[in-house]
Amino acid sequence: MTTKPWSLEQCLAEFPKRDVSGITIWRQMLEGRNWNDVRRQTMDAGLEVVSLCRGGFFPAVTLSGRQAAIDDNLVAIEQAHAIGAPLIVLVCGAIPGLSLSESRKQIADGIAAVLPAAESAGVKLAIEPLHPMYAGDRSAVNTMRQAHEICEALDSPSSLGIAIDVYHVWWDPELKEQIELAGRTRRLHAFHICDWKTPTKDLLNDRGLMGEGCINIREISDWVDDAGFTGHREVEIFSDRWWAADQGAFLDEIRSSYVKLYGNEVIDPS
Repeated sequence: MTTKPWSLEQCLAEFPKRDVSGITIWRQMLEGRNWNDVRRQTMDAGLEVVSLCRGGFFPAVTLSGRQAAIDDNLVAIEQAHAIGAPLIVLVCGAIPGLSLSESRKQIADGIAAVLPAAESAGVKLAIEPLHPMYAGDRSAVNTMRQAHEICEALDSPSSLGIAIDVYHVWWDPELKEQIELAGRTRRLHAFHICDWKTPTKDLLNDRGLMGEGCINIREISDWVDDAGFTGHREVEIFSDRWWAADQGAFLDEIRSSYVKLYGNEVIDPS
């Protein structure tokens, strides 16, 4: 999604040229494709499939709507297994007019309904808390504490955890402690980086390169490392500005900003 204008084939061809070692595949990229072929193409490109994005969106105002969401997540589990993705990132959902408490209940119920299929397929699920600005229509799970509460209630440590995106959680005064808790409980499944530009022109599609904004990315990254996370650092930048630019030049800028932050290590756009 970071290089949204590119096809999957373009991503698989261009990412390795910039020392990218992995890719998160978004589900729309699988439409009309043979899932096993996607797995083979990604392996041939030398890229690791980090995760499939996205599942979730469980809350609905009708029983049929909730069941449709569950059915869609079961398909996502099949897709993840087929393409070799070890993880599905869950954007949990919210419905205008539905209370946050009811939305969170439906989210927990929805995850519980699909967990057995995920466990059977060997696919992990990662709840991604979203910034509170999305609480009304994208996710009623807005802090790591709330994500931990769902994980604890469902008690599936091998299959259910948390995806941290600095764009969504950097502001949280409990963040360090919650990351430490995720490390102790082995729930830290994914880590996404970008930056929060100030002022921002769009709350969804004006994310910045690392170093363009106000997020303490390196400090948060150190907390994640100290918690025992050894997975990919995924660059996830939604940006109308950069999507309108040459995507090769955009990747070069990503690599430059990444190297300034971490040194000469591999990068993993999502």
